[in-house]
Amino acid sequence: MKLKLFVMVVLFTMLNACQTEDQQTSAEGLSPNMHKVVVQEIVNGKTYMYLKVKENDQKNWIATSPKDVKEGQVIYYASAMEMRDFTSKEVNRTFDKIYFVNKISDSPALSSTGTSMGSAHGRSTTPQLEDISVSPAKGGITIEQLFSKKDDYANSKIIIKGQVVKFNAQIMGKNWVHLQDGTKDGKNNDITITTNEVVSVGDIVIFEGKVILNKDFGAGYSYDVILEEGVLKVGI
Repeated sequence: MKLKLFVMVVLFTMLNACQTEDQQTSAEGLSPNMHKVVVQEIVNGKTYMYLKVKENDQKNWIATSPKDVKEGQVIYYASAMEMRDFTSKEVNRTFDKIYFVNKISDSPALSSTGTSMGSAHGRSTTPQLEDISVSPAKGGITIEQLFSKKDDYANSKIIIKGQVVKFNAQIMGKNWVHLQDGTKDGKNNDITITTNEVVSVGDIVIFEGKVILNKDFGAGYSYDVILEEGVLKVGI
């Protein structure tokens, strides 16, 4: 009898704890993948800011696009991609573990899809700049040709010339370049290139790289078409 009573008490306690947790989650309206954290330390860089945050009893570092954030502030985020032994050259620091966060907010009313690194990466395209008109390099193709015939170019090396409209350094050990040449296929007006090369926004450059289709890095970082292992070409 005592054993049955003890089991009933344990079950009741567990059930009550689960209900309390559900009520707390429901009260704040947080989705299962939403994180509520408190900012404890801020390290600012030009491309990203690095935040040491606390979630319940766990402390982590996250990286996201620069925003006005203060220590002690509560912020929310959904999608995140974990990186191990990540070195940020701009702040001269290596993080044993860090989460790259698509978007942070001061309220839980945040879309779980968000935007990728302040639209640095991801499926959404960079707005087309109207004053860009770059002729293709010798032996090269245009962005319109690349996207309209992407299946033909899959896993092949191509040459493409364009103007740098965005550059992000040392993310996942690579530099990320967005090129536009003034052409487009539907809404696809720029191509993302991963490379070890360093370029500046506004440069007219020629890259050779391998065309990869349907590349998914996780946490919302996916590309229908991406050019990898990009190498700058000169004299073309």
